[in-house]
Formats: sequence, C-alpha cells, structure tokens
Amino acid sequence: MPIYAYRCQSCGFAKDVLQKISDAPLTDCPECQQPSFKKQLTAAGFQLKGTGWYATDFRGGASATAAPAASAEPAAAASSATASGSAAADSKPASTT
Repeated sequence: MPIYAYRCQSCGFAKDVLQKISDAPLTDCPECQQPSFKKQLTAAGFQLKGTGWYATDFRGGASATAAPAASAEPAAAASSATASGSAAADSKPASTT
C-alpha cells in the first residue's frame, strides 16, 4: 500500500497516511477539523537493489560514446604493429643461400 503525504491548507498540519489506492482521499484535517486537508505531490521513493542492477544502467548513452573510442584504439595499435613489423622485416640481412 502506498504512503500519501497530506497537508492542511488552514493550519499547516502535515501527516503521512498509509492508504489503499482505491481509498478516497482524506479531506478533513485531524488537528483543526477544517475540510482543507490536501494530498501533496511527492517523489517516488524506490531504489533498485540486487546483483542484476548497476549504477550506470540506463544513464543516457554514456556507453554508446565509449564504444567507438575503444574500438578505434585497437585499430590504431594494429596498424602501428604492422608498420613496425614491416620495418623490422626490412632491417633483416639478406639471405646468403
């Protein structure tokens, strides 16, 4: 059952009430008995816990920008290795046989 926050517009009294979703909202303030007890808009209070969730999940595409940079590095390393390998092949002495 959700917890709803109520506040009286007359006296300022505030209270959190555990109610069913199907229950009618409260209207009478328990302190001043005025019909000005209103439900407040509050943020949802939930947190994902467990081994299947990570703090970076669904954070707005940070992994999409990291993937091309990571794939560009191995390509650059491979091309430099190929260049150094061909340079090493050129420096070998010629075969005498």
